[in-house]
Order: sequence, then structure tokens, then C-alpha cells
Amino acid sequence: MSSSSDHGDDRNAELRQLFFESAQELLQALNEQAMLLEKSPGLEEPLRGIRRSVHTLKGDAAACGYRELSELAHELEDVLMLEASAAAASVPDVALRAADIFAAMLDAYRLGKKLPNLQPIRQAIAELASQSVSEEGRPQRRSKVHPEARRWTEYERLAIGKALQQGKSVYRVSVQLDPQCGMPIAARQMVKAAIAATGELLAAPADGSTGPVQWLEFAVASERSARDLRDRCRIPTIALNARVAKLRRKSRQQAHPKSTETSRQTSPTTPTTSIASVTAAAPPQNPGDGEAPASPFATGPDNVLRVDAEKIDNVLNLVGELILAKSMLQQTYSEFSDRFSKDALHGKFSDALAFQARVLNDLQRSVMKIRMVPVDQLFRRFPRVVRDVARQCGKEVDFVVKGEDTDLDKGILDAIAEPLTHLVRNAIGHGIEGGDERARAGKPRHGRLQLNAYHQGNQVVIEVSDDGHGIDAEKVRQRALAQQLLTPEQASRLSETETLNLIFNAGFSTAEEITELSGRGVGLDVVRSVLDRLKGTAQIETVTGRGTTFRLRLPLTLAIIKALLFRVEERLYAIPLNAVAEIARAREEDIRQVEQYEVLQLRNEVLPLLRLGRPRGDGRDPAAQKVFALVIHTDDKKFGLIVDALEGEDELVIKALDDQSISTELVSGASILGNGRVVLILNLSALVERFMQLRSNPQAECSAGLLWTTAGGSPRRHAAAGGQA
Repeated sequence: MSSSSDHGDDRNAELRQLFFESAQELLQALNEQAMLLEKSPGLEEPLRGIRRSVHTLKGDAAACGYRELSELAHELEDVLMLEASAAAASVPDVALRAADIFAAMLDAYRLGKKLPNLQPIRQAIAELASQSVSEEGRPQRRSKVHPEARRWTEYERLAIGKALQQGKSVYRVSVQLDPQCGMPIAARQMVKAAIAATGELLAAPADGSTGPVQWLEFAVASERSARDLRDRCRIPTIALNARVAKLRRKSRQQAHPKSTETSRQTSPTTPTTSIASVTAAAPPQNPGDGEAPASPFATGPDNVLRVDAEKIDNVLNLVGELILAKSMLQQTYSEFSDRFSKDALHGKFSDALAFQARVLNDLQRSVMKIRMVPVDQLFRRFPRVVRDVARQCGKEVDFVVKGEDTDLDKGILDAIAEPLTHLVRNAIGHGIEGGDERARAGKPRHGRLQLNAYHQGNQVVIEVSDDGHGIDAEKVRQRALAQQLLTPEQASRLSETETLNLIFNAGFSTAEEITELSGRGVGLDVVRSVLDRLKGTAQIETVTGRGTTFRLRLPLTLAIIKALLFRVEERLYAIPLNAVAEIARAREEDIRQVEQYEVLQLRNEVLPLLRLGRPRGDGRDPAAQKVFALVIHTDDKKFGLIVDALEGEDELVIKALDDQSISTELVSGASILGNGRVVLILNLSALVERFMQLRSNPQAECSAGLLWTTAGGSPRRHAAAGGQA
């Protein structure tokens, strides 16, 4: 008995988890359709989409026992079915307000908190309904919908789905009882018996139901025609009308018209099926033969599996371990070749390792694709954000999205949601001017805000651009001085780029007064903190009077990279291979000092240098010592990294390091080589930022290495040994 109860609890928990996941997609669709209807009033398709989302949410909530949510959705659905209220201009606004309340209720259910106040939204729904009352004071309901449409139980839905999967013809039969019938209970039994005689009865009203019922809903698998079924239900003095509609299985494109090939990848947040009832659509208006809209729940085999993200991460970790094993085998094979170069097994080992490498590479790419999702999953949230913030600020903003098919690791995508929201709100609140100000400047009254995403090397770049008045670097400098975020001496040494970056400091704000949107000094510091955690960077481009672009650079994935290995002071480091444009060989005497930083004449250009270690002191003439300059292209900048020796290329599995192991932003992770050695992976974006700081600060020791420090005149252990770099 206990086992059965536990099984039921597990099933209910699974059903509710599925509901929470699918409900988010329903609310997103509700937001999108409401905003489309707001832009194009009178369109029928967005209104139908709103009804579908609300109806499905109602049925799903009821199936999970969330009565309050189901009842509220039912109230809204009833009003949307009224012709006059559905045509009202306030429908989009009410639908958007309802979406917010639905989202708050879902959070309350999930976290076990108190439900929000529902009275305001109920009042808005009531006001919308009042617009549908005719001059006689009677509500006019759409004729194609009857109020008694019944939801199938879970058992009935499973039976219907199984019958459809077996290829049977399944009909929904709606019978209208005569209100003058003196024996309603007997009438129900007679109608039920008449329908059961035509085939296999899959769903029927409960026998013990009491009270007046105008419509009865049945589902039957039958070989008879719809016309024959309808004729059998027309029982004199009992049934006034009968409607018959054929049910059909719903294809994936019908269930999720917005789905794409990338969005069908396994994802813990992408709903694959609805758990709403089969009565999602009303019977056809005319009682003739026809097909009812498809069942919104999955009825047959599905090519999508719902897999928890943690399981995918475990598989990815195992693939990483296999890559380490491959490196160990290749190391062993190399030693074997040196010792037994003429052995007959030499060729067989080589072929086996080559085959293993090909299969492992394919496996790695496949697992990586599972973790990758299109940024559209994030970008879809922002039309609603832009609308609400623009209204709050009294501005008119056109929102443009590009590159929504760009893939990004799911974990990174979730992490940047909040920073991107801050940037979008900031662009509208601070960047884009009001309509009158734009008109005086010769601009269109409507501002323009654009989100764009694209791949660049081993990074994903996400841009937030506006055509506002731009950022005044001098105003930022003066504001930072007023807020005592830096001293006058420090401010005088800042470049324009460094000055603009001050807006990411905690507590900084250019707003003159505190409002709900701005002035509190919180927001953009979240962007910097999240990017630091993800080993990404933020870049600002601004032109006074023309607009600003915030450019976020993020690693494509935090898992596996092809890397170039090198040594600095006998310690091993690595950087992404695709960031290295070329490798130049030079002598110390070729390096020149220009304005407190080092440069190298490389062919016909002067290459700024960044030294990672100290010049070697091995007793030889320092000027004659040879070094390697790794020419790096990153963040639209070109510079050279001075290293002591090269160790070759390798495929590295990135392992994250906590702050207790590495206390510098210059290192993004670590990896283990086939011979068991640990290699630190450098964060090129942080190196670029440090490089720019050194160039703009003439008092810095620019010739000193970044990966070492001194204390009391003697070298101190650096990041590789767990110290401060």
C-alpha cells in the first residue's frame, strides 16, 4: 500500500514539474500574442493564440490541483469568448497583466509562498466583460462555444491517445439535453447507452453527477461515420442537438509553431508537450461532419526526451575524462614509437588511436550540441521588457532582434539573463531620448533598440545598441569624482575607455534623481560581476548624439578547447589556439621601450608587447636571449605575448577553479595533460584589460611580468602555486 502511495506521489511531483516547465512557454506565448495584438488591433490570429494559451494553462493548472490559477484563467477565457469584449482595445493590456499575475502565482506555488492579490486583475477582467453586455443587458456569447465543455480526466486522455496511436477513428460527441426533460438522470443513461452501442466508449460524464447539465461530452472510438453517430444521439424529448467532431493527433509543428531545429534539442526548460485536456477547442459551430482541433497532448512516439541538465553535465565530464585518457594513450604511443620504431605493432597502434580520436571527436561534438541552445530562448523575453519600460518612461521605442539563432551554452545563457535585462532597461531609461528631444535633434520620434548575437572565434558576442544621445565620458568622470569613487589624480590619468568603464562600478549612477527605474546606483555592477564569473568582458562604444553599444564577449562553452601550450619561468600555461594569429621569434635586444611599454618591430608594423614573466637571468648576455612573441587578436586589439618556450598544441578539458585555488582574474581555469601535469589556462580578455591599464598608467611597472610579483626583493609564488598573481 505504501509503495503505491509513493508511486503516486512521484507521479504527481513529475506532473507538476512538467507543468511548471510548460507554463513558462505558455506565458511567453501569451506575452508575444498580446503584444502582437496591441500593435495590430483586430487581427484574429493573435486573439486565438491568447485564447489557446489561457485555455491550456487553465487545464494544466486544474490537472495539477492549482485551483486558484485554473479558476482565474477560466474567468479570463470566458470573457475572451465574448464577441464584444474580445474586440475591445483593452484586451492586450488585460492579457499582459494576467500574464504577470500568472507568473507570480507560479512562483508562489513553486516556492510555497502566499499567492498574490488577485482582486485587481479580476476587476480588470470584469471591466472587460462589461463591454460585452448588449443594450438589453444580456451577455452575448460566441455561438460556437458552449459553457459545459468538459475536460477529460488523465485516464480518459490516455485512453484517447492510445486509440489514436492505434489508428482508430476517435470522435468527440457533444449532446445538448432538453431542459424540459423530466428525468435528466435517465436521459443521460440513454444517451450514454446509444453512444456506447456504436463503438468503444473512451470518455463519458460521471454517472453520479447531479444538478442541471445542458451539454454532455463523450469520446468514442467507432468505425461508423460522424453522421451516423449524430443521428443515433438525436433522441426525441431527450436530446435537442448533437455535434460530432473527429479527433486527430497533433503534429509537433502544430503543437509548437515557433519551434525550430535548434530549439528541439534536449533542454530542461523547453516544454515538449502540453498536459491540457483534449477539449482544448470547442465543438464545431455547425453540426455537420468535421475534424475538431487536435489534442494538445502527446499521443504517440515523440523524438524529444526531457533530460535533466545535470545528467548532460555528467556525460560531458565523462567525455572530458575520455579526452584525458586519449592524451595519455598518445603520450604512451609516442614513447613506444621512440623505443620500438620498427616494431610490427607500430602501425596497428597508430590506426587504432586514429580511429579512437575520430570517434571521440564526434562524441564530443554531439554532447556539446546538446548543451547549446539558441539565444532566442533569452531574446524572446525582451519585447515585453522594452514595452513596459518604454511606457514607464513615456518613450516610444522600436525593438529589433538579430542573430537569434546563435548558439550558446545553456548555463551561460541562463547566467546572462539578469545582466542583459539591466542593459536593456538602462538603454531605454538613460540612452534613448524622449520624443520631443529627439525631434529637436532631427531624429525620428521613435527610438531604436537592438539586440544582436554572433560568433567570433571561440566567443559569443552579444550587443545591446541604442540610437540615443550617447555617454558623455567627461560627465561620467565628474560624477565619479562627486561620488568619491576615485581621486582627482586618478581621474586625470584615466583614458576614455577606462572612464566609460566606471559606470560598471557599484554605487555609480548618472541619474540626477532617484526613480523606480534609476538613480540608486545598482544595476550595471551586476553586469561586471556576472561577466567576471563567466570569464567574459564588456566593451562600450559610444558616439555623442548617435548612440551607444554595449558589447558582451562570452566564452562559447566552459568545457573543452584546443589550446597552445607554452612556458613562462618553467611553469606551464595555455591559451585558446584560435586566438593566436602567428608566432614570432625574437631576441631581447629587438624589444624596444616606448612610452613606458615594450614594442617589437614585426615586419612593417609596431607590435605592443605584454610580458608574462621576468627576463631570464641564466648567465648569458640578456640582450642575446631568444623569446617567442605570440601575436594575439582579441577584442579588436592586436598585441604580442612574450613567453619563454613553446610546448605544442593539445586539446584541453577546462576545469573550473575556485577563488581559494586561484585568486587572479588572469586565469580562467586549469586542465590535466596526458602525462599528469597541470596546466593553467589564461583568460585572454582579462589580459587585454590589464594590458590597456598598463598602457594608460605611466607609473605602472610595464616591463614587469604579469604572472609574478615580488615581496621583500625576492620572487613570490604566483597563481600556479595558489598565490596572488
